[in-house]
Amino acid sequence: MLDLVLATRNPGKVREMRALLHDLPVRLHSVADFPDAPDVEEDAPTLEGNARKKAAALHAHTGLPTLADDTGLEVSALGGRPGVHSARFAGPQADDAANRARLRRLMQDQPDRTARFRTVLAFIDGKETQLFEGLCTGRLLTEERGHGGFGYDPLFVPDGETRTFAELSQEEKNRLSHRGHALRAFVAYLRRRLSAPPSP
Repeated sequence: MLDLVLATRNPGKVREMRALLHDLPVRLHSVADFPDAPDVEEDAPTLEGNARKKAAALHAHTGLPTLADDTGLEVSALGGRPGVHSARFAGPQADDAANRARLRRLMQDQPDRTARFRTVLAFIDGKETQLFEGLCTGRLLTEERGHGGFGYDPLFVPDGETRTFAELSQEEKNRLSHRGHALRAFVAYLRRRLSAPPSP
């Protein structure tokens, strides 16, 4: 069985990742299992850079295969912002509610409500680094709806839906979401790898 570290302190991300990885022959660990794990500053200019940085730092600390995620909400009317700064959109110490409030203020008079979530996963095991990407397009509401999920979920309605991510069940969200798409690509890669005969 493969030990796999999920390089995030975000309980919402851990919950979604565990749900999509549960039927793999892996033993999952989160950062919470390593109390002395370093805090990694997410200061790379891209989602890919941040995902790689987090995965590399946790892999170096634990010596275990590590999967890291960085996700951004890219809003058309804001030129792709908040993007890589989504978690800190309202400031370095901002929480989800403050980030959503800033987004709603900026979008108050915008007729174009289109947006997309983009997730990049980085997997590092000491032999190789693999990246996986997932996208989900949709639109932003003017008012929040729903109590599930986290982050910008109460404002985002994915294409083909009338409900926000925060109004969907975990299973429904995972089927549609950016993180779900990226994780399914990772699962397919890991299944191929685990079933491959060992190199001579």
